[in-house]
Amino acid sequence: MASDKVKTVTDADFGESVKKGLVLVDFWAEWCAPCRRIAPVVDQLAEQYDGRLTVAKMNVDENPATPPSYMIRGIPTLLLFKDGDLKETVVGLTDRDDLARLIDRHLS
Repeated sequence: MASDKVKTVTDADFGESVKKGLVLVDFWAEWCAPCRRIAPVVDQLAEQYDGRLTVAKMNVDENPATPPSYMIRGIPTLLLFKDGDLKETVVGLTDRDDLARLIDRHLS
């Protein structure tokens, strides 16, 4: 069950979407089994950090321009931006607690 707190971003609106505040972007694809496994974690984080973190997803198959500009070669990849600056990159599966600690470091 996808959270209504998770925003879908595209090549067209990516820059605008990450320029303000703390933003976690999940790069994924429909065919990617690890992406499906981490999706509930991303949804949980969107709920847990509602109002303090924007959580977004970008389908790499539908948006071919943005992923290469961030050297994304494998999915899932999660990028954490703060006011437009890339702060953290997580490639592959990781657990909710590790992602929460990563987010907490940048909330101040």
